[in-house]
Amino acid sequence: MNLLDTLEAGLRELDANGLRRRRRVIDTPCDAHMRVDGRETVGFASNDYLGLASHPRLVAALAEGAQRYGAGSGGSHLLGGHSRAHAQLEDDLAEFAGGFVDAPRALYFSTGYMANLAVLTALAGRGTTLFSDALNHASLIDGARLSRADVQVYPHADVAALDAMLEASDAPAKLIVTDTVFSMDGDVAPLAALLALAERHGAWLVVDDAHGFGVLGPQGRGALAQAALRSPQLVLVGTLGKAAGVSGAFVAGHATVVEWLVQRARPYIFTTASPPAVAHAVSASVKLIAGEEGAARRAHLGTLIERTRALLGTTCWQPVDSHTAVQPLIVGSNDATLALAAALEDDGLWVPAIRPPTVPAGTSRLRISLSAAHSHADLDRLEAALRQASEAAR
Repeated sequence: MNLLDTLEAGLRELDANGLRRRRRVIDTPCDAHMRVDGRETVGFASNDYLGLASHPRLVAALAEGAQRYGAGSGGSHLLGGHSRAHAQLEDDLAEFAGGFVDAPRALYFSTGYMANLAVLTALAGRGTTLFSDALNHASLIDGARLSRADVQVYPHADVAALDAMLEASDAPAKLIVTDTVFSMDGDVAPLAALLALAERHGAWLVVDDAHGFGVLGPQGRGALAQAALRSPQLVLVGTLGKAAGVSGAFVAGHATVVEWLVQRARPYIFTTASPPAVAHAVSASVKLIAGEEGAARRAHLGTLIERTRALLGTTCWQPVDSHTAVQPLIVGSNDATLALAAALEDDGLWVPAIRPPTVPAGTSRLRISLSAAHSHADLDRLEAALRQASEAAR
């Protein structure tokens, strides 16, 4: 076969296995209610957990930032692209999320994927053993591979297994890496136990708080704050395009760690800085998250989470024990999961079907993502549609 024939055969195989993915076109701002592919829809697909993506204050801050700084940065952070907006945001993030370490400092990245690649490739390398949770996000997996470290995968959240692996390792440098909230199951890593292991074995603990920042902990400061952890061996990665409602990511840690990233993290050094207007808007988001409105939105989200947990337990499918805004419902086969997602779509509900390789074979699921922008009326619609589909499937 020629090259195109090979790709077309691969696409046909994806179709046959129910694994072809397709993009949806959204004509309205990210919100609970959107127009998707020309149709009015209640969306349970986004990671906009606090409903801030279309918040008027953030929209105004983005416009103000563009008026003040222009449309683009014009260069990498080390070669003319590091604006006052970027510097202010890093100060804001260090103060807001860096309470787990003395002398905190933060570094802003264009995406969470880049931030994870940067941290792992800069802190790990030949001679390092990197211990990675089996369910870590793809960006952490790729960062581990690119680091050239020896990578050992420990069973999901299995502290005893990890302890044994660390004890058996004679590597001169060790690094434990984990998501905080796991994006496809919604469970939270045993962070206190992981930090205890890191301190006992002289390892870094790198945590990706993509789905915890803004939602968990006092003032939404994240999973480390929720667990009240503090150690110079902690390195935090946070995402700013989910609960924060804007774009980008950051790494926070001891000032020495962050300075090392500035000097050695290739995804930071060799890319154009994101538009300063975006950083300006994120600073506004951090203030909103920390304030009274942020607290009210987290409280409302909490009521939606508990109600969703209850309603998923009444279906014929298998819910996952999650207390976060990620509420999975395991259906099983790819075809059955796609059929359920299509039935909900017919009722004007967008709940994405998650299939391998994102999740293990045989555990395809709906991933219900809740937002403070959702109302109880939105959950009424979801409950009625799931109840009807469940009765039909029994």
